[in-house]
Amino acid sequence: MNAQTSLSSLTALEVGGPARNYVVAATEAEIITAVQAADAAGEPLLIIGGGSNLVISDDGFDGTVLKIASQGFVANSEDSCGGASVVVQAGHDWDDFVHQTVLHAWSGIEALSGIPGSAGATPVQNVGAYGCEVAQTIAAVRTWDREKNAVHTFTNYELNFGYRDSLLKQSTVDGSPRYVVLSVEFQLLLGRMSAPVKYAELARRLGVEAGKRANSLELRRTVLALRASKGMVLDPADRDTYSTGSFFTNPIVSAEVAAMLPDDAPRWPAGDLVKLSAAWLIEHAGFSKGWGLAGELSATAQSDAGNPPRASLSTKHTLAITNRGGARTEDILAIARQVRSGVERQFGITLVPEPVLVGCSL
Repeated sequence: MNAQTSLSSLTALEVGGPARNYVVAATEAEIITAVQAADAAGEPLLIIGGGSNLVISDDGFDGTVLKIASQGFVANSEDSCGGASVVVQAGHDWDDFVHQTVLHAWSGIEALSGIPGSAGATPVQNVGAYGCEVAQTIAAVRTWDREKNAVHTFTNYELNFGYRDSLLKQSTVDGSPRYVVLSVEFQLLLGRMSAPVKYAELARRLGVEAGKRANSLELRRTVLALRASKGMVLDPADRDTYSTGSFFTNPIVSAEVAAMLPDDAPRWPAGDLVKLSAAWLIEHAGFSKGWGLAGELSATAQSDAGNPPRASLSTKHTLAITNRGGARTEDILAIARQVRSGVERQFGITLVPEPVLVGCSL
């Protein structure tokens, strides 16, 4: 344990105060032992994987922070009928796993290339991009149930997946889950062609019709280029990439609410409801790319006199809130609050944050 660990060094945003206790667990057994020890001591517990989806208070975390560092994956089966059943450890880097599936000719998650974080975090948020969600390929998730003090494996159906949601997320409070993910089993098709390309922009870039397949490696390269153009692939030299990715989820509203928006507002069917574009709402509420860099911010988000602001919207994508250098959590939240309030004033729609807020709130 290390009482001096700064949580800013463990998150993509590089904000957050100190952890009172910090533990790294590299195997399933070590994860379970660390969780049991914290629970037995009555310690608050925060789980960190890649740290890409966390916004942690400047005060830090007054408890045990457990870094999941388990690595590796294995194909339990591989045949032409059933495809490949692949189990990946919770701490394994997600993009590395996606790359490995492409190299092994396991098809299904290539559109999720470039997403930062760990494999174990993906089912919690039902991570998705470019028309693909992990819910489409997850077969099972092995977890440690802290209430029953036992291993529990969920099937896909039992996880109650929704848009950026799951049973795992619903049972997590301030980053402290009831179910700690140990490993994730994916069921993937065999072949070097991708899953059907559902996202129009991606299909255009690949030169295929929507719903058709493309070469998986070419699709991965195209997705990485698209994400990089939006500042969504970590680059130490690019401050736009010091973010949690999309800070707000796309709102899902009733047809009546959607009908009140201008005709050019993007919208997609979501069952009986309608999904809107958070980026469009933000931009049309007056917040352009890079908002905050020209001094529009409240004092809490400004740097010292003569210096640029510590935080702003990304210069590449209005959905990302970025640490421009030396930002605190409160600087990030100041941006989020003003954007959320502006959208609510303009359209009457309240944006919901996508990252987990630990010890802080909007």
